[in-house]
Amino acid sequence: MARVKYVDESSHPELIEEIKTVRAQRRGKLIPVYGLLLNSPELALSWMQFLNAVRWKIKLSSKLREMVILRVALLNKSEYVIDVHRKNFAESDGLNHSECEGLLKKKVPSGLFSMEELSVIAYVDQLTLKANVQDDVFAAVKTHLSDRQIVELSVLIGAYNMHTRVMSSLRIDAEI
Repeated sequence: MARVKYVDESSHPELIEEIKTVRAQRRGKLIPVYGLLLNSPELALSWMQFLNAVRWKIKLSSKLREMVILRVALLNKSEYVIDVHRKNFAESDGLNHSECEGLLKKKVPSGLFSMEELSVIAYVDQLTLKANVQDDVFAAVKTHLSDRQIVELSVLIGAYNMHTRVMSSLRIDAEI
């Protein structure tokens, strides 16, 4: 059960425009993340704009993006994000069942991922668990990604660390 009350049209009719904006950009629903974040309407809308940019405007492949999101969610023990992304995005963005399962193991099984993907997984693990990336891990990513992609990768990891940690601290309920 969430630690703060969810906002919706009945509890906060003064936020109807903000709620319409969220619904329009989130599969027509007021998903739990925004039900909680709307306790601070300006933050909720800024958060949505930022995550939209991080998810849809970056130059990483959709498969790499979903790999990063699932891996951060695993490392931060965010069942909510794992469930949402497995159900709604992983397969359509290029991850097969075996790859999803492999990403969600502490030690990624060998043979499932390319060298580029393995370098990104190592980068995610270090940045999430240590808030730093060793030179050799950075160099491995640098052989596969442009400077722009490395910046976007780092921001994506940071954004989903923020996302998973805020949702965990507020004990967000699963989507129905």
